[in-house]
Parts: sequence; C-alpha cells; structure tokens
Amino acid sequence: MKEEKILIIIKPDAIVRGLIGEVFTRFERKGFKIIGTKMIELGDILLDEHYAHLKDKPFFAGIKKFMTASPVMLIAASGVNASAAGRLIAGQTAGHEADAGTIRGDLSMSIQSNIVHVSDTTENGELEVARFFNEEELHTYKRADEVMIYSDVHEDF
Repeated sequence: MKEEKILIIIKPDAIVRGLIGEVFTRFERKGFKIIGTKMIELGDILLDEHYAHLKDKPFFAGIKKFMTASPVMLIAASGVNASAAGRLIAGQTAGHEADAGTIRGDLSMSIQSNIVHVSDTTENGELEVARFFNEEELHTYKRADEVMIYSDVHEDF
C-alpha cells in the first residue's frame, strides 16, 4: 500500500476552545505520521484558493469570516489510506449529525464550527498539503510503531 498525504486544519473554534492537543492526539493515536505543522493566520488568497468550490455559495463570506477569527493549526500527515481514515476520525461535516467517537461527534454541534478540516481524497490531500506547505517544511521518518500499526498486511509500506 502507498502512503498518502493529507491536510488537517484545526479551525478557529477548536483553537479558541483549547482543543489543539485533543485533535492532534486523535490522529497520532490512530497511527498517522505527522510530517509538518504550523500555525498561521489565513488570508483572502489562501481562503479563496482552498474554498474555490464554495466561492459562489451565499455562505462563503461567513466561512471566510469564521476562518479568519483566529489563527489555524495546519498539520500535514501521512499514512496508508490516510484520506479515508482521516475522514472517519473527523466524522460527518455537521457536528450534530456526526457519530459519537469522532472529533466532530464528540466536540461539535455545528456545520461551520466543526473543529477540523481533513482532505477528502488522495488527490485533494496532495494538492492541499502543497498549497500550505513547501517541501522544506515536510519531513520524512519512520515511526517506531509502524510495524504494529500496519502489521504484515502492509509490509511494503
């Protein structure tokens, strides 16, 4: 199996509620390899590019206002089937509909204030990581527990 990259954005609601560690820990415990992190304030150019698929929606201005309410924490992570596993950890977009045990199910009641963004596909993961991180900010290493995370099913990992 091939390792995939995904982008995780810990959103302003999680930042101001002091949930950075909680969100970060859930991805690490699952077995994701954290390959880059940084805290930034998002500007119009990055938001317009990242949310280009929503630009014509009536709620886009609200998204921009929300995403600039505080800095965000960006995490580049990798793992086998990372986008699918990441979406399962995050839960349904609407926090009030997300399953208990997921980040959104446990920590959110909202559609917009839903704690975290996670790349939804392998392709989007690559694009999103490249949008927010340059190559010098990404790191390669082996986790000491990889053999236990993937077992012999993924021995070519």
